[in-house]
Amino acid sequence: MSRLHPSPLYWSNVKSSRRRYFKAIASAKRTHLSDFLSSATPRSCWTAKVFAFGHPPQRFPDLPGASDPAEVAEALLDHFFPSKPPPPPLLRLARYEDYTPLTSEEISRALSKCSNTSAPGPDHIPYSVWKSVHRIKPSILPSLLDPLLAHGFHPPSLKRALGIVLD
Repeated sequence: MSRLHPSPLYWSNVKSSRRRYFKAIASAKRTHLSDFLSSATPRSCWTAKVFAFGHPPQRFPDLPGASDPAEVAEALLDHFFPSKPPPPPLLRLARYEDYTPLTSEEISRALSKCSNTSAPGPDHIPYSVWKSVHRIKPSILPSLLDPLLAHGFHPPSLKRALGIVLD
């Protein structure tokens, strides 16, 4: 009847009963733990650890649809190392229609105007090296510079190239 028509006395009784109930549970847990620890053996130390710290969380989440070890391994690999999308297709740029290939004579004329003692450009290669390379193998420089004139851009291989001149 008091539940249908609660009074302040009813609520104070409910609170005190609840408090006594939870105190009794905590007291029983403390008593059990102290009894267990007083009679603990080396074999029961792991059980004492579980009492003190609780159960450790699961190491791996449940994997839906993975029942055997091979399926679990496949699911983990797919999750942590997803497959990459295929790279975009390489662009083929059309050559300029009015492009004429460089000749070794044009490069010889351009290099003859450069002084061996002048400061090197952004590539830090002095003109004397360029002249020596062109004198030894005249087809190298036209093959390096032709794509720039033919397509209007530096090939990606030249942007990261490291040239070493061997004597």
